[in-house]
Amino acid sequence: MKRLSVMLDGYGKISVDEQEVPKITDNDVLVEVHASLISPGTEMGDVKCFRDKPDPNFKKIPFGYSNAGIVLEAGKNCKRLKKGMRIASMGNKYAQHSSHNIAAQNMCVPIPDNVSFEDATFACLGATALQSIRRAELEFGENVLVAGLGIIGNFAGQLARYSGCHVIGMDLFELRKELSMKTGFDKVIDPKKEDMIKACAEFTKGRGIDCAFICLGGDGTELLKNIYKTISIAPDTHRWGRIVIPGGVQITTTFAAALGNVDLRSSARTGPGYFDPAYEQGADYPAVFVPWDTQRNLEEIVRGIAEKKLSVNPMISHRFPLAKAADACDLLIEHPDQSLGVILQPR
Repeated sequence: MKRLSVMLDGYGKISVDEQEVPKITDNDVLVEVHASLISPGTEMGDVKCFRDKPDPNFKKIPFGYSNAGIVLEAGKNCKRLKKGMRIASMGNKYAQHSSHNIAAQNMCVPIPDNVSFEDATFACLGATALQSIRRAELEFGENVLVAGLGIIGNFAGQLARYSGCHVIGMDLFELRKELSMKTGFDKVIDPKKEDMIKACAEFTKGRGIDCAFICLGGDGTELLKNIYKTISIAPDTHRWGRIVIPGGVQITTTFAAALGNVDLRSSARTGPGYFDPAYEQGADYPAVFVPWDTQRNLEEIVRGIAEKKLSVNPMISHRFPLAKAADACDLLIEHPDQSLGVILQPR
């Protein structure tokens, strides 16, 4: 069986090639893809790296890791997934930008009829944000700052609001600021135009930020210093709070007294299980010890979308046919201020 796949080479060139669909195993499903979401962060970061520093020895590969479609065939060990079922799938080996994919069963979740294929493609990035919310250990009524309002930052803000928190966001791009207000942020600022420390003090009525999320890449040293100044401060001058970092940012900082009692917490991917081959293929972790694994985080995002508690459709800025994937990637790289959620449509 043939499929069309979006391919990336060592020069950062994007093409759409015909190739054989990988063989299905007893723990996989064959998916007819109806929508695929390009990650403006991780994926486009890889493309830019190859364009800046080409690697002629890099073998062309299919890429992508978040899509949705219909199960055409299910392996005999796939008890939850059946032929004809609508599903969201994730994983860089399983949910590529292709017309068809072979997806491992624990990297898939069913989607209800009232969730579109396009909206379901956001499950992976939503689960990444949800994992950061779990790492944050938010409490009802806390004041939250989200720095970087891409898809993960937008989700982090929505989920914090969903958890009963007050949320202020910050970004340099007008489009992302507008979308964040549409999806439920209490306040959004541009730190180039507004003093973020003063804005956070006013937003929190002088109490300070309890938890911040850094949802961007690049050098974040100065950003961390400024976020630190927004965190709640005790009479002894030490600051107390948490800063959770799901973004691939690089930071140089001094700890101990220089950072007070502020926790820096890294948050990786979608939760336990992703990149464990046994788990991906169907082996479950004991729920009593690992209640929030990748699959359950995916399920919660899809449920939130279905129940209208999470809003993803406003984040879709563009749609392209699969054959125009190169144009879609160029848009995200060259005009990040004009694009965010870009959907590829294989059919």
